[in-house]
Amino acid sequence: MSDLQLYQYILIALLFIWSGFVRSGLGFGGAVLTLPFLLLVVDDPLIFMPIIGVHLLFFSFLITWQNGQRIKRADPGKGESASTIDWKYLRFAMSVMIVPKLIGILGLLTLPGSLMSSIIYCIVIGYAISYVLNRPFKSNSRGLDILFLILGGYVSGTSLIGAPLIAAVIASHVSKEKLRGTLFALWFILVSIKLVSFVIAGVDLQLIHHLWLLPCAYIGHLFGDRLHNKLVGAESKVFFRVLGSVLIIVSTLGLIRTLI
Repeated sequence: MSDLQLYQYILIALLFIWSGFVRSGLGFGGAVLTLPFLLLVVDDPLIFMPIIGVHLLFFSFLITWQNGQRIKRADPGKGESASTIDWKYLRFAMSVMIVPKLIGILGLLTLPGSLMSSIIYCIVIGYAISYVLNRPFKSNSRGLDILFLILGGYVSGTSLIGAPLIAAVIASHVSKEKLRGTLFALWFILVSIKLVSFVIAGVDLQLIHHLWLLPCAYIGHLFGDRLHNKLVGAESKVFFRVLGSVLIIVSTLGLIRTLI
């Protein structure tokens, strides 16, 4: 990203503030709701995915630790036994997702960047339509659970945007008190696998750009963490419909640009 114009750097900084806000506020979606916009600035997923991955590691650890501290403050008697993670279901989810996750990573590293961008745009359009129609992905059977986890693992391997599918399953089996912590523990594991694969494949992790983009994401995290309870409690249909509409427009424009 060393040859970008000043306005592109500004747009990228603003988008990483947005990603931090969404990730902290919703518990997922920092990549799926940001990557289409980033690809309009620089149309190369492999530039942004290592940065997003490192941010996910950092904020997954931070939010999990913060959740644990909140529980301890609310009930000091729990002490070190306090847990915000459902480890039993987390192990089940990982056992289902690990193979499709690795297959997805292989596709990302071998397919052309333009093709991967097109796939990402198509996936995001699918998510966005569900937001606009107020029909988010839901899982109500074991077979559907496994299917969503397989698809979510594969999409996570290709682009780090499998969160809506995975969260739909986790939310139906994990208590509300442990949902956020379980999701972030899962993101930590999935992203660690992906970053290791990047290192093995020799992908540039863009480490120099973490010096200014991590603080940007942290600014968004502070706002998202503060507004988390209000945002989740409100379940604003209008918010998601507007966001979904914008994502459809942006992803469609990006898809047209990659195909021309």
